[in-house]
Amino acid sequence: MSTAGPAASGGVRLFDELMAEVTAATAHFDHRAHLHLTWLAVRRVGMPAAVGLVGEGIRRTARSAGAPQKYHATLSRAWVELVAYHAADRPTTEDFAAFVERHPLLLDKHLLTRFYHSTTLAGARARTDWVAPDRAPFPWHSGGRPIEGGDRPAA
Repeated sequence: MSTAGPAASGGVRLFDELMAEVTAATAHFDHRAHLHLTWLAVRRVGMPAAVGLVGEGIRRTARSAGAPQKYHATLSRAWVELVAYHAADRPTTEDFAAFVERHPLLLDKHLLTRFYHSTTLAGARARTDWVAPDRAPFPWHSGGRPIEGGDRPAA
């Protein structure tokens, strides 16, 4: 998402509103807060638009904080896709606490290592551009079911 034009400024405003909602109860922005922000974005604008909204919002926030290197394109998009996939079964009937209670593995910030080799995620290309999973496909690409406790992709 570009930062120019009315649609972009609407995206900036929406991201800022979602960020304010998530951080209202806590002063820090940890993994759970990232998930909450992503869940709100997915519910508000749908998965494809949430990829751009969350990605650009986090990129802008990192840049404003003087830490542009903290933005990671692949992690940002992968988490949006994971949250959207799990949120799809109950798109409007629950709150965030119920969502994470039903999908507690999303609280594991290392969950993406089930789908990616750590060297892939550490690579420069994954930081700046989308890189597809190289360890196991996401469940929506393979026709699988949601990732739960005992499910492990093949190594």
